[in-house]
Amino acid sequence: MKSLPIASFILASASLLTAGAYASSPSNSHSIVPDDIMHFESLKKPVVSDSGTMLAVEVAPDRGDSHGLVKSLTSSKKFTVDGGSKPKVSRDGRFVAFVVKNSLLDSEMASAKEKKKLKSGMVLLDTTSGIETRFERVKTFEFNETGTHLAVWFEAEEKEGDSKKTDKNADSKKKEQKSKQEKVDKFDKGTEFQLISLKNGYKQSVKNVTRFYFDKVGKHLVLASNDVKLKKHQLVSIKLNSNEKEIVRQYSDQQIGEVSLSEDGRYIAFTHGVAASAPYGREYKLSLLEIATGVVKPAPVNDEWKLNRYTTLRFSQDSNRLFFGRVPHVSQQLEIKKIENQADLFNEKIVTGQRELRIWHGDDARIKPNEVKQYKKEQERTYLAVLHLQGNNLVQLADEAVPDIELQEQSRFVIASSDIPYRKMITWAGFYRDYYLVDLNTGRKIPFLTQQPTNEAPNLSPKERFVSYYQQGQVYLYQISQDRRHNLTKDLKVSFADEDHDYPSNAPGYGFGPWLENDAGLLVYDKYDIWQMNTESLEAFKLTAGKGRKQGIQYRVTGLVEDENSPDLFAIDQQVLLHGYNEKTKGDGYYQAKIGVSGVTTLMEGDYKIKPLARSKDSNTLVFSKERFDLFPDLYTAEYSAPQAATRQTDLDAQKRKFNWSQSELVHWTNGDGQPLDGVLIKPTNYEEGKRYPVLVYFYRFMSDRLHAFPQMKLNHRPNFAWYADNGYAIFLPDIRFEVGYPGATSVQALTSGVQKLIEMGIADPDAVGIQGHSWGGYQTAFAVTQTHIFKAAVTGAPVSNMTSAYSGIRHGSGLARQFQYETGQSRIGESLFRAPQKYIENSPVFYAERIKTPMMIMFGDKDDAVPWEQGIELYLAMRRAGKDVVFLQYQDEPHHLKKYPNKLDYSIRMMEYFDHYLKGKPAPAWLTQGEAYTEYKKAD
Repeated sequence: MKSLPIASFILASASLLTAGAYASSPSNSHSIVPDDIMHFESLKKPVVSDSGTMLAVEVAPDRGDSHGLVKSLTSSKKFTVDGGSKPKVSRDGRFVAFVVKNSLLDSEMASAKEKKKLKSGMVLLDTTSGIETRFERVKTFEFNETGTHLAVWFEAEEKEGDSKKTDKNADSKKKEQKSKQEKVDKFDKGTEFQLISLKNGYKQSVKNVTRFYFDKVGKHLVLASNDVKLKKHQLVSIKLNSNEKEIVRQYSDQQIGEVSLSEDGRYIAFTHGVAASAPYGREYKLSLLEIATGVVKPAPVNDEWKLNRYTTLRFSQDSNRLFFGRVPHVSQQLEIKKIENQADLFNEKIVTGQRELRIWHGDDARIKPNEVKQYKKEQERTYLAVLHLQGNNLVQLADEAVPDIELQEQSRFVIASSDIPYRKMITWAGFYRDYYLVDLNTGRKIPFLTQQPTNEAPNLSPKERFVSYYQQGQVYLYQISQDRRHNLTKDLKVSFADEDHDYPSNAPGYGFGPWLENDAGLLVYDKYDIWQMNTESLEAFKLTAGKGRKQGIQYRVTGLVEDENSPDLFAIDQQVLLHGYNEKTKGDGYYQAKIGVSGVTTLMEGDYKIKPLARSKDSNTLVFSKERFDLFPDLYTAEYSAPQAATRQTDLDAQKRKFNWSQSELVHWTNGDGQPLDGVLIKPTNYEEGKRYPVLVYFYRFMSDRLHAFPQMKLNHRPNFAWYADNGYAIFLPDIRFEVGYPGATSVQALTSGVQKLIEMGIADPDAVGIQGHSWGGYQTAFAVTQTHIFKAAVTGAPVSNMTSAYSGIRHGSGLARQFQYETGQSRIGESLFRAPQKYIENSPVFYAERIKTPMMIMFGDKDDAVPWEQGIELYLAMRRAGKDVVFLQYQDEPHHLKKYPNKLDYSIRMMEYFDHYLKGKPAPAWLTQGEAYTEYKKAD
């Protein structure tokens, strides 16, 4: 650990610069090249102190090392922290801590073995003095809730090893010494922990820490310190007001597991089990230690439920209940018996026990790949129980039939759910659950919702009188005490189902806003407006006065404090902030409404996109970004009630001002069926009226909402819009609206009519229109060129090319079958392959390969975890057999989206070269005319 002066301490005033200042192009501008994109910085993970006085954010280039930016919101102080990322801020804003990763250069220069040893560090910034304190090899760090202390938990110390080869005798001695040492399981190993008092800088360390926990009221810290080799297992308590450390419990034979503290400062809860047992099968016990007396009281036990190493502990905020997980049984992991003698070579059980076999049964709840992917999660699953502290009454809440519980701060009921009855049908029908109310006092489960789509979870009111839920186009209120349901929306003459839903499944709802205080009501969304529902009268009115639907503005409550323990509740007459998206102009705005009163007040709106990013807990400070295509999304802060008076806190738009920058505009047209469609046209930089340009079409589904989005300055699987525009391309982002059963044909209709519109506008060179898409966009790209010759070059990333073979494929990332995607999901066929084989054929590019006249480049990572990469091979082989112009880029060991930067850069460059050749007539690069021979390179030492 070392203390250093701050890398940069700047006193400067933050002024709100006008948007007009950014539109002008500097005289020294230069063309965008990949190096510019690699160095272009973005803002990540902004956080604001609970006091609303300090803002911290990570500033990250596309390639290279991040730095931290800290800005006082009450003075002109500003700090830059080298290497800083993922900031955390103390409650009062005086201290900011950042993760410090190893530099990219160090990482790139390290060998594979050295990379494994590289660990992140941490830097603590005192914003009063500007002093940095840096720490190395930090596992995690955390400020306590009141902001008085910082916990720094370190990685295990690196073992000293001799990198040089040793003789056989030395190796033999080392192995002998190692065998004599007691082997400690990784799960049981503790590491050094340091507690720092932020008031006076006092530091104290505890070794071999395996768990720690701060209470929320700032009184205590509790730690589990387990020194397995010395058989010293200690429960350590530290009083935060005096920094007094006390060993409150010590064992020689009990490994201490999880720890927690009650918020009233009365109890420490901890689990402990026999240290000599391997952690995998170790059974734990739960005990409560009364802090004032030091008396330890064991929790009730029974033979049906046990505690294991994955048990977590959580006290309720009122300190009346302790929640924790249990399992039906605990056992050690099975082992495969090894062959140890001659007889074992012919022992049938021992030999077959070493088989490598997975049996797929037709009645398995999950198909085997999904079961394998879920195995670790299921091993770590515990079933929630609650201990009522006053009566020492233990109640099991979840069980193997109803395993999942959403734990909030209610005192009588919790909502539980189970997907077990529907796990088999996930394969073809998607995800469903049954929902229950569980009585915290008795464990009784009350079923109230059956086969509900998983993404339509019900909502328990804070006072536990009601449950709200959406089902098949209607919003319901379940009155718990009377076991009565009310359809709140049946007479409202407006749809609460997604009006743009074009999938072969029931349309989802638009969701709920916050509850009102005392369960008096709740807010519900339709496509445009917000409705206030009264839980007593069951009457509803439009809080937004119907302006949303009249003006095409989608209103939603925004600017809420993110606190899962204390969700926002609204009072009658309370002013609330709304975010609005104008469907016609694609612009955003902030608006104000008053609970209980119908009407909306405009605070700010315009041709820009705004994103709420953070809200302070103890004040009304709101952090948001504001952007246009030609305006970087810098950070602004404002009072929650007055975002229109925001102060600009960052100026990363300065990067953009080094370049000429293009403009975006909205395009409207009508497709062949008379359906109106929207799209975004990004004009080339230095656009000349009347001149036709090469056009790159990029799309997925709805794209027009990106009209005012600043282009993502990254190199990845997408074309970089700023780069292409600066290289003389117009970029077109059309909306696609699908018809169930005919996704390919409806996509082609939208694409071709949109391109024809650009030709009619005099923008597009009809002989220089290219198309690029990835994943679902990749499929549409591949299909489109089998149906139209309007495109002169196509790049398709990770496309499904043959729906008949993809239908029964596997999503390797999740292990799920792909059938449900076609029957109810994105691929929109709506029927099984067996019932509608012709639809699968009609929508598959591979069956029409002979029709293709457009040169095509296919890209796949050969470890694609979403689309089987063999789909790319099928398309390549079909086009190759048909004698078509095709090239296939296989990026090794890459998933669905490229992760390795050399591959992202390479693909971006090749994509530009490809389009430059076919759309602008530039000479073809050698790899495109000749391919590249397979070569093996010398491996690094």
